[in-house]
Amino acid sequence: MTARICLACGVQQPGDRDHCPICEDERQFVPEGGQQWTTGEALAQDHRVVWRQEAPGLHSLIMEPKFAIGQCAFLIEHPAGNILWDCITLVDDATRARIEGLGGLNAIAVSHPHYYSRIAEWGRTFGAPVYIHEDDAEWVQEPGEPIRLWRGETLPLGDGLTLIRCGGHFEGAQVLHVAHLDALFSGDILQVVPDRRHVSFMRSYPNLIPLNAAQVRRIAAAVEPYPFDTVFGAFPGRTIARGGKQAVRDSAERYIKAISPPAGERGT
Repeated sequence: MTARICLACGVQQPGDRDHCPICEDERQFVPEGGQQWTTGEALAQDHRVVWRQEAPGLHSLIMEPKFAIGQCAFLIEHPAGNILWDCITLVDDATRARIEGLGGLNAIAVSHPHYYSRIAEWGRTFGAPVYIHEDDAEWVQEPGEPIRLWRGETLPLGDGLTLIRCGGHFEGAQVLHVAHLDALFSGDILQVVPDRRHVSFMRSYPNLIPLNAAQVRRIAAAVEPYPFDTVFGAFPGRTIARGGKQAVRDSAERYIKAISPPAGERGT
């Protein structure tokens, strides 16, 4: 039975499933018109993958026209093997050929379940393992190869490439530190906001459910040991180009201050 793709979140489901568990969770939503589906073959007919060079050896990939949540994927060229950070739903022939021309993929890693898209298809296409933190295993809709569950707080993927479990948005939510780019790839675990000088933190962005202060402190502490100047967020143009490390510190402090009661009201 042909696998189906959720139009709301872009995640592929087994063909015999008539609902999307990711959209039914409180962090996402089922559209007012109800659950709707498409297929990979149908997407390839009316969508394409657009590439943008963000820096030497770094490319962002988005789908046009916009599909589902609309996140970017990033292809990071690296001597130890290229890595794809986060995923988009379309894996078309042109994209396959271009990635193979750059040397293929050594690994794929995804920040959290909203961006799982067609991770099994991506992994099989390029013969690459897909790294997901084990705390988010329940959200993998097509388990088995090439999914690789990892545990702990950090996972090295090669020289200067490190996955960091932050939690918060999801229990196993992860970010990627890339030393040679002096950069943090944050997904929306640390969401780069429109001013491009801050990040924010939420349990649910569409449903406006905040995180508490302890969770935000944990996220900030998880990335604190790593040097980075640039923060690449989840969406086109959402990049903090300079001063990213201090921006994360300031943003965590600002967020915690905003959700905390005024000094005179504490303990009352």
